[in-house]
Amino acid sequence: MVDETRQLGGGSNDRNSPIVVLRNAGLPDARLAGLNVAGPDDGEDDGFDFARYLHILRKHWLVIVASVAVAVAIAVALTLTTQKIYTASVTLQIDKESAQVINVQGIEPRETTTYDEFFQTQYGLIKSESLAARTVDRLGLVNDQAFLTAMGFTTGGSKAALRERIIERVVGSVDVAPIQRSRLVRVTFASPDRQISARIANAIAENYIGSNLDRRFESSSYARKFLQERIDETRVKLEESERRLVQYAREQQIINIPTGGSSSSSSGEAGSSGGGQQNTPLAATSLSSLNEALTMARAERIRAEQRWRQSQASGGAGILNPADNANIQQLSLNKANLEAEYREKGESLLPDHPDMLRLRARITELERQIQNETNNSRSSSEQSLRAQYEVALRQERSFEAQVNALKGSVLDARDRGIQYDIFQREVDTNRSLYDDLLRRYKEVGVSGGVTNNNISIIDRAKVPKFASKPQPRQNLITAVFAGLLIGIGLAFLLEFMDESIRSPQDVENKLRLPLLGSIPKLAKGVLPMDALQDVRSSFSEAYYSLQTALQFSSDKGMPRNLAVVSARPSEGKSTSSLALARNLARLGGRVLLIDSDLRNPSLHRLIGVENSRGLSNYLSGGSDIEDFVSVTNQANLYFMPTGPLPPDPAQLLASGRLVDLIRETGKLFDVVIFDAPPVMGLADAPLIASRVEAVLMVVESGRTGRRVVRAALARLRTANARVLGVVLTKFDARTSTYGYGYGYGYGYGSNYDYTYGSKPIEDKSGGKRKA
Repeated sequence: MVDETRQLGGGSNDRNSPIVVLRNAGLPDARLAGLNVAGPDDGEDDGFDFARYLHILRKHWLVIVASVAVAVAIAVALTLTTQKIYTASVTLQIDKESAQVINVQGIEPRETTTYDEFFQTQYGLIKSESLAARTVDRLGLVNDQAFLTAMGFTTGGSKAALRERIIERVVGSVDVAPIQRSRLVRVTFASPDRQISARIANAIAENYIGSNLDRRFESSSYARKFLQERIDETRVKLEESERRLVQYAREQQIINIPTGGSSSSSSGEAGSSGGGQQNTPLAATSLSSLNEALTMARAERIRAEQRWRQSQASGGAGILNPADNANIQQLSLNKANLEAEYREKGESLLPDHPDMLRLRARITELERQIQNETNNSRSSSEQSLRAQYEVALRQERSFEAQVNALKGSVLDARDRGIQYDIFQREVDTNRSLYDDLLRRYKEVGVSGGVTNNNISIIDRAKVPKFASKPQPRQNLITAVFAGLLIGIGLAFLLEFMDESIRSPQDVENKLRLPLLGSIPKLAKGVLPMDALQDVRSSFSEAYYSLQTALQFSSDKGMPRNLAVVSARPSEGKSTSSLALARNLARLGGRVLLIDSDLRNPSLHRLIGVENSRGLSNYLSGGSDIEDFVSVTNQANLYFMPTGPLPPDPAQLLASGRLVDLIRETGKLFDVVIFDAPPVMGLADAPLIASRVEAVLMVVESGRTGRRVVRAALARLRTANARVLGVVLTKFDARTSTYGYGYGYGYGYGSNYDYTYGSKPIEDKSGGKRKA
């Protein structure tokens, strides 16, 4: 064996090895290769997965059927034991009242209700205890033995206590159902006796109408009485306030001029204001008139002063208009005629001609006369403007003196008028309130409260022919639906509480790790080694798929050294390590399988080699790796057993010899696979996982829980291990939620499927094999 293993040296230098080629051909994204390597953020579980939910229902169909059966049984029992109830209904029409008895501000605020509030109020009145008590008393139900027997009342105790119990029963048996989009209301009464139901339903409607009329009559009587009391009180207040106003005006000598009305006050008395009439003090009226005259005089004085100042500034040129002076106008006309004649003769005569000189002398004389006339007119205009200004100034000062003289009187009258205004407002308020109350009192009458009724009976209650409760058909339908809902809820609850990893989708959803392969469950009695012998079986094909997924699990391709771990024992970790190693060896590369479970080794029995020396010997100080490696019956596959079991495997694996082993085996082999011990409860697996390039987690379908796997993964991440993904072993695609797609195709073309059934199938040679 030693001679054979020593021929392994230099194997890693063969760059044409198929495994090396596959390692260099790694894809950046494994999902581009069409493999089932899903990342934790893949969105396959984001949408509504109908197949998954359907499988959950099929899986727990017994729970659903049991829930429906129990619900139906309960419904049948309740239907058979429930007392029959008969319901009679009467239809009423209720119209909303719009009349308002009292609408006086300060006495009672006006209540504005919507239609919904009004009808809800009426429904409450129909179901009120007062109406029930009125109905009980009018029908004499306390002494009605037939009613008491039918409703199950006992005659023991006082009449008052019995009456209260009957009222409570009647209130509980009355129901109100408004008819949509109408003013119709259906009032129902339910009891064990059909005759009693119809009689009480009609009685409730009649007493409801009667109570409504009584309330309207009582409200009208109360309103008239209330208004009469308020009118008397308001009249007394009005008279007292008017006497105080007149007395104060007489004492203070306040005289007001009425405006907006026809009445006036006498000397020494203050006039009272009527409707819309306003009174103004006499002094204030005089002051207002003088103030208006002063304003006009001041405006006239300003205009006269402006004209006079303008004349002085322009030397009278700006105030003289030649068109206003007849003499200047005539002289200007004569001058114009002479100038025209002078120009006409100037065309034929020389300027020094006697006629021309005579005409020039006449024109010059006219110009002198025009200038003299203009100077005379300007002088007289200035004197006129000054006289107008002085008159306007004197008039302004006269009005100003009168206004100043009246200011004191007006201010004094205003001070005295403050209290007068207070008395006047009190009189106005009392008079307005008195008029409103008197008008409302005249409108209110006894007939106004009882003549019209807004409630009427449309359809009287008839004796019901059939019982309204129980309803067998409706009860059964409700029970079936309730049972289905409860059963479905229990099914999903059980599925939610199921912590086991059963399907590839559970790996992605619950573990958030890529699924590198799903290994089908073998049929009963079939050994894994037998199934692996047939390279075309679904079992072998599943491991070929795992091998392919590993080759594309990273951008560097197949890891050079790999640890295969599981959370618990007996999950298929050793079988997966061996199957993966054999498949890689078939590619032509040198593969070393190391059994690193130093507590419970099993690979040496599967491969058929001795376990006298191996990994423990090398970690304890062995010098040459080739001394501890065995050749298997599979070409290119080499095996290192555990060797003698050490007393402290964790301490042995924590030494630096494990790193030396990985380095040295990397020189001799293309791929090194460690079959590591379980992760939970032991420190061995994290120690190995922290040294190798990658870790492959093996999870048994339907047995290992999510929390256990997550705890194992947490331990590996604490050790800085690089977990590539998960292999789901013992997966039964027929019972899985996602059976279609994950198990399909593995057995295509094989002579016998080791994973389903045990029926003999003939091979190509005509022989028969049995699982």
